[in-house]
Amino acid sequence: MGCKERQPSDIIDVRALADGFPASRRVRRFRIMQVIVKTGGKQYVASKGDVIIVDKLEGEAGTSVELTEVVAVVDGDKTVVGSPFIKGAKVVAEIVRQGKAKKINAFNYKPKKNERKRWGHRQPETHIKVTEVVAK
Repeated sequence: MGCKERQPSDIIDVRALADGFPASRRVRRFRIMQVIVKTGGKQYVASKGDVIIVDKLEGEAGTSVELTEVVAVVDGDKTVVGSPFIKGAKVVAEIVRQGKAKKINAFNYKPKKNERKRWGHRQPETHIKVTEVVAK
């Protein structure tokens, strides 16, 4: 469905090409800058390059969107939390596609009355790719 949510403590291994060192010595570790951004009344964890699925945003595929309601920024060991939002921080994203979520079916009936009602709903959603994280 959506992207894998990362925790602030996640560490990503990058294999450095170094001859003469064992594999365990060739691993460099670094942390990814992550933000918690609020849109559509929900909060999402994202970092640069992630594709996240949010409630419908206006715009066509390929359009750039700015999300300015940044709740928190985690950069390595440094964490900044806003009250309620961080001033000057924003997430720039590109709309990948507009779509609808999986259909939710509902069914209602009353026994012994021959009364049945069936309905469904597909929530509109937008897939966005985070292109830039600006945290001041």
